Amino acid sequence: MSTLRVNLAERSYDIAIGSGIAESIADYLQQWSPTSHVVLVTDETVDELHGDRLASHLTEAGLEVDVFAVPVGETSKSADLLIELWESLLDQGTDRGSVVVAVGGGVIGDLAGFVAATFTRGLRFIQVPTTLLAQVDSSVGGKVGINLTEAKNMVGAFWQPNGVLIDVDLLATLPPREFAAGMAEVIKYGVIMDAEFFEWIENNQSAIRDHDAEALAHIVEQSCRLKAQVVEADERETSGHRAILNFGHTFGHALEAATEYKSLLHGEAVAIGMVCAARLAFTLGRVDEGFCQRLEKLLAAFDLPTKIPLDIDRDAVLKLMWHDKKVADNRLVFVLPTQLGHVELVSNVDDNAVDDKAIVASLG
Repeated sequence: MSTLRVNLAERSYDIAIGSGIAESIADYLQQWSPTSHVVLVTDETVDELHGDRLASHLTEAGLEVDVFAVPVGETSKSADLLIELWESLLDQGTDRGSVVVAVGGGVIGDLAGFVAATFTRGLRFIQVPTTLLAQVDSSVGGKVGINLTEAKNMVGAFWQPNGVLIDVDLLATLPPREFAAGMAEVIKYGVIMDAEFFEWIENNQSAIRDHDAEALAHIVEQSCRLKAQVVEADERETSGHRAILNFGHTFGHALEAATEYKSLLHGEAVAIGMVCAARLAFTLGRVDEGFCQRLEKLLAAFDLPTKIPLDIDRDAVLKLMWHDKKVADNRLVFVLPTQLGHVELVSNVDDNAVDDKAIVASLG
């Protein structure tokens, strides 16, 4: 087992990474956030796989546990479901001494975290991510929120967890498509911050695909370490540095919204978005063709899409990109690479370049 520290003054917390450590959830909870009442939020699928078992561990430790299992999928990050959860917490007598435990993927972490950030003006919460994408990305950094119909994560808050418990054994029940979606975010870290990590992924594809425990622990730990560095430098996106984590997301979020969050997983949309961003960078002379091909080859090696499906309306994607949170001074802001391991924020991009080059080059 390894432990990483996210250093944020009084909001600092630990990320525990290991194999089989979820069985000790009660011990970690009392170490990080002592309580007598736990609100465990999960989804209906994860509840059957892990939620009920983890709730039992907490109950056996003498804690009162209320479990809320929401429908599976991105559509659960809605205002309607948020209100339902608030009302349920009120009915169960949840107070400021309670702790919210998010057991699931990124949707559950975002939703449960926003519930924690807002109910009684703030509850402590613990992240127990069960998907690769959540383990390497969304469970770390304190971004929580819900979606609007045409804009992902537009309503939310910065609310740091009191701890993150990552058990790579939980990935054994993850469907192959979900695992691949998580690899999009892992690859992203190599592109934006760590060329050596990108190369390591290239050289260890088989071990990762075979779910080798050592390989999984390495990609999770390195991804969390890189994200923690960014969060520590720019917790609330005031300097702009944290925006580098959104490489591929300007395109990706628009693709998700264009498909009503139904046909593309988040990681799949990000994979396509990274290719779009790379192609845009190539058009602008920031990277060469070899960069684009290397990125596309690694994404494809993990069965990730690299082209926009033909049934997605390109005009709709362009329109939805204007709902991105990085829009500033009526200009789209892109995270674009200059070389492997380094990206920059670019706002002076001609709209025609975005339309005619980046998206067209990535059409299916």
